[in-house]
Amino acid sequence: MKKDIKINYEHFKGRNELNEVENSLFEKAILARENAYAPYSSFFVGCAVLLENGEIFTGNNQENAAFPSGLCAERTALFWIGANFPHEKIKKIFVVGGPKEFSEKNPPIPPCGACRQSIIEYETKQNENIELYFSNLNDEVIKVSSIKDLLPFYFDGTFL
Repeated sequence: MKKDIKINYEHFKGRNELNEVENSLFEKAILARENAYAPYSSFFVGCAVLLENGEIFTGNNQENAAFPSGLCAERTALFWIGANFPHEKIKKIFVVGGPKEFSEKNPPIPPCGACRQSIIEYETKQNENIELYFSNLNDEVIKVSSIKDLLPFYFDGTFL
């Protein structure tokens, strides 16, 4: 039997459509992106994470000549939060990415597969969805209410 999967998401054509909190996360992700270390790919990604206590933490991608020893922006931020705030719930994640040199052609940049799997782990751990926003440098934003929208056949601890 053939079945279809429907993905629910919101599309914002510009930052002016975002609320104050979302705009703040967007700005912090852009600033984090500027400090990314990406000398090999020239693909810079920044991430801002909002915790339930209102604090915002950021991360950016960190490359390494010994591939795959680097780390994505999302996991850089999430793992630091997991190590320092293990009981604090994550409410929102905002990702901004693209080539170092601006290009109007780039679509919003979603998390890679490894980052999606890591976000699933945190959603499962806290038993609560994490809103995910991803964007390009043109201020175009996609929002999903859970990483499960981007990874419907996810793997978690219930399989072990």
